[in-house]
Amino acid sequence: MKTRITYAWEQLRSTYWFIPIAMVAAAVALSTGSLLIDRTVQGQGLQSARWLYSGGPAEARALLSTIAGSVINVAGVTFSITMVVLSLASSQFGSRLMRNFMRDTGNQVVLGAFLATFVYALLVLQAISEVEGRVFVPHISVTIGMLLAVVGVVVLIYFIHHVSASIQAENVIAQVGRDLDEAIERLFPERTEPTCREGRLQASRRGQGVLEGPGHPIPAAETGYLQAIDREGLMRIATEEDLVFHLQYRPGNFVVEESDLLVVWPAEELDEELVKRIVDAFILGARRLHLQDVEFAVNQLVELAVRALSPGINDPFTAIQCIDRLGASLARLAERGTPAAHHCDDEGALRLITDVVTFSGVVETSFHQIRQNARLDVAVTIRLLETLAIVASHARNQEQRSALQRQAEMVWHSSQETFPEGRDRDDVKQRYHLVLRALRED
Repeated sequence: MKTRITYAWEQLRSTYWFIPIAMVAAAVALSTGSLLIDRTVQGQGLQSARWLYSGGPAEARALLSTIAGSVINVAGVTFSITMVVLSLASSQFGSRLMRNFMRDTGNQVVLGAFLATFVYALLVLQAISEVEGRVFVPHISVTIGMLLAVVGVVVLIYFIHHVSASIQAENVIAQVGRDLDEAIERLFPERTEPTCREGRLQASRRGQGVLEGPGHPIPAAETGYLQAIDREGLMRIATEEDLVFHLQYRPGNFVVEESDLLVVWPAEELDEELVKRIVDAFILGARRLHLQDVEFAVNQLVELAVRALSPGINDPFTAIQCIDRLGASLARLAERGTPAAHHCDDEGALRLITDVVTFSGVVETSFHQIRQNARLDVAVTIRLLETLAIVASHARNQEQRSALQRQAEMVWHSSQETFPEGRDRDDVKQRYHLVLRALRED
């Protein structure tokens, strides 16, 4: 359930309608409350207060009409500018980064502020009345409308600054880097987690002997990227039904309809209701999400770097910034533990076997494509080796050191074959030995 709620919230955050509609609803509630207060205090002489609007009904209508007309026009311009920025970002950074701009809370709040002010002004405007000599002018409500108009001016100034800053490459890279760091904090433990194989698996009723036999495969009901897995739900089902699940995919993998999502032990037929409960724990969609997929943010940084290295753009400085961010995140990752592949219930019985992301896999995802596309760029190649040396200083085990050394060797061998200038090759060799020293010292 927690995974479903997190997934639904992530989907809502990526829309341009949720926050504006919530702010419009707040404007409706605000107008209702302020008008109720105005009707309650009518005739008590509050309109003489200096901080309150003190004009008549005609002036109030003109003022609110001006506010409503102005803010809806500004909202239209804001939306048009946002679409232009999204189009520019798509062509410059790639369509997969569009979701980051869609998730930008600042733009959503700006649009919502203008729409909320428009709705508030309309609702207060229709409440002004002159019937049979009885005049009702909601002085408090009109004053609040004026304050909202002033806030709208501040919001417009913020929007102009924010939208121009959001399309700068360094800010885009920094945001994706923060998403990657958050994913590492969320998905990788601070210390290596104990697994069922370390002590408890031997005492489990479902030990190795049961898993050696054939299991019952459960196929996928649709095609798409595996966006999230409700592991708590699967653990609960496995415990209740006395089963063991072996997941065949991890979040971020592409799943083809009718391919095996998981294998269940013991290999007995499961009823349709139980199969549906199991399949519902897997969330598939048309795109990858960063909720449980640390490699998704890595791929975004890699895409930025590869685009920058393409002949049409030829921007090695952007590629170097991406490498710097990847190096900082990998250094953080090297100091954390590896997620457990085997999960037991409270009694120590094995219930869930998962496919986990390894440090070496993240390193390969981070550097393979950048290294291949930077074969002719000396500056990027040198920064790759310098970054590997930094990450190597944080490595804690042989698996991490081996992964970093493989990358350094491939970078060095590639440079010896492609760089015609001897001094460039010497510079690369110097950085390569820097990586080796960092690995030995650690």
